[in-house]
This record gives sequence, C-alpha cells and structure tokens, in this order.
Amino acid sequence: MISYIDSKTSIFLVIILVSGIVAFGILFYILKKFGKSPRTILPVNFAVRIRIPLALFLLALILRIILVREEITSYIQASILSHTSTLLFIISLTWALILIIKAFKRNILTKYDMSVADNVHARKIYTQFTVLERVFIFLIILFAVSIALMSFDSIRAIGVSILTSAGIAGIIIGFAAQKALGTLMAGIQIAFTQPIRIDDVVVVEGEWGRIEEIYLTYVVVKIWDKRRLVLPTTYFIEKPFQNWTRNSSDILGTVFIYTDYNVPFDALRNELTRILENTDLWDGEVNVLQVTDTKNEVVETRALMSSKDSPTSWDLRVLVREKLVLFIQENYPHSLPRTRVEMQDLKNIPKSEKSVSEPEPSDLLRK
Repeated sequence: MISYIDSKTSIFLVIILVSGIVAFGILFYILKKFGKSPRTILPVNFAVRIRIPLALFLLALILRIILVREEITSYIQASILSHTSTLLFIISLTWALILIIKAFKRNILTKYDMSVADNVHARKIYTQFTVLERVFIFLIILFAVSIALMSFDSIRAIGVSILTSAGIAGIIIGFAAQKALGTLMAGIQIAFTQPIRIDDVVVVEGEWGRIEEIYLTYVVVKIWDKRRLVLPTTYFIEKPFQNWTRNSSDILGTVFIYTDYNVPFDALRNELTRILENTDLWDGEVNVLQVTDTKNEVVETRALMSSKDSPTSWDLRVLVREKLVLFIQENYPHSLPRTRVEMQDLKNIPKSEKSVSEPEPSDLLRK
C-alpha cells in the first residue's frame, strides 16, 4: 500500500512517526525524572507503568493527524482510522486514570503504618481507600466501555432499538439485578461506615480470623488455620458478627481452672501474678483471679488477663493455663478434681434402713 503513496505523503508519515517516538521519549524521561524526586506524589516506577498508555495515546494522536491527509484516506477508509483512534484514546485515558488513582492511593497510604501494635486509624484509612479505589475503577471502566460502544453507529442503533422495545425485560432485569446492586451498595457502605476494616479480627460463622481483603461484592476472611472464608458484603451489614478490634486492638483473655474445694485461692492468685510478670505477652494492665462458680464436684476459677492484641492473648491464655495446671500438680495434687464415694459398714446400719431385696450376710453363707 505504501509503495503507491507519493513521496510527500511518505515523508509526512515518516516525520509524524519520528515526532511521535521523540515525544514519547521526552515524556517518558520527564515522568521518570519526576518519579525519582521525593517532592512529587508520583511513585518511583510510575513512568514504567504508564509507558503503554502513553504510547497508545500518542499513537491515537498520530492517527488523528494522518486523517488530515486525503492521500492516505483514499487508501484506508477514514472511518476505520477514526474509530481506531477513538478506541485508542479511550483505552489510554482509562488506563492512565486507573494508574493515577492507584498512585494517589499508594502515596496516601505510605503515611500510615500497619505494622504498629495500635493500628486502628491506619486500618480505617486503608479500608476506605481500598474500597473507594475499586469503586472508582469500576465506574471508570464502565464509563469507558459505554463510550467505546457508543462510538459505533451500528451498535448505537442496536442499543436504541433494544432500549425502546425492552420495557418488560428491563423490569425483569431490574428485579434480577436487585441483589447484585444491593451487594454493590453494601460494599460502598462498608467503605464509609466501616463495621469492618482490613486486618480486623472477627468471628464469623463460628470461625476466628482476620479481614484480609474487602472488595465491592465480597469480603475475604483469613481463618487462623490459613483457610479463607469468602462472604458477601451484605453479610456484614445484615447479620451480627464479632469484631474484636473495632475500637482498639487490646483484648482481655480468660482461663478457667476446675479444682477441688480445698484448693488455696491465695496461692493461685500469687502464682498467676508470678506467671504474668515473667512473660512479655502480658501488657501489665489486668490481672484478676476469681471464683466464678461452684458445682457438686469442682470449683470453677477464672483467671482474667490483658494483652495487646488477640493473637498475643491466645498465646498468653495457653501459657497461663499450662502453668497453673503444673503449679497445682506439683504443689497441691490433693486439690485436683476428684469424685468422692462414701462407704458404710452394713453391720452398723439398722435393719429397718436396709433394702428389702438386700440379702443378709448369714443368708449368703448358707447358700
């Protein structure tokens, strides 16, 4: 095709292509230079990530410039070049907007440290920006696809005819999509009201775990044994669940010990204090031992202690339970739970109190 184009047009094409390559190199260098400066909001590798959208944008611009040459449009239909250029513009701008949103989110989140012990505020910001980022990306892609489809006359005509003749179908689709839209709105609601946040410790469906990911339509909970529980976002709006880190990460742990009635409670209290003071798992705030119940055979004693977060609380409870049991075994073995049976001598029981079916010892000797 190019062999039949005159020399002026060929020179024009070469100049346009070279200019596009040079413009791409200059813009890429500028973005890379800005990314290295700590004063800018651009991440270090932003230029590398945006190089493909930038190239598509320049290619779309080149196609628009080529359309002004009638010599070229006589060989290639102008509508093809125009639609190709429009689609490249839409793709490049959509891609660039998504990258800018991600870069803005990353720049904001670098100011908040999730690794600290009290990271409630950081988790709040992480959750808001993560969910809002996905909402904006979804809307941008939806808008871009709509514009791309509407750029074709044939598709636009089909769409208009479908919309004008689909009144009942629209109502049916609306009812069918009601649940999906409700799930989507629940995801947006979670971003603002935040009944859960990323890295929150929750108990859902009888499982203990952490909020690992929050999407628009579902939430991923990482169970303590590394399983994943996937729940719809509406679950955390409509159903009750436990959130152990809603306001703070610190938590109280309990250990129940069952012993005989003759156990010395003061000795248990002193031992509990000694155990807590000799471990880094205890945060030094709560240290309580109480008798919470009495039953026929045992006494229920509850040890209450505090720690900085729920995983530490679990380790502390396991340690205290083990140490208290060993303490009772080594120092007060007679205080371990036991079942008492009282034996009575039949000779000393009055005859009137004996069972009618119970034989006398003399009768047993005769037999």
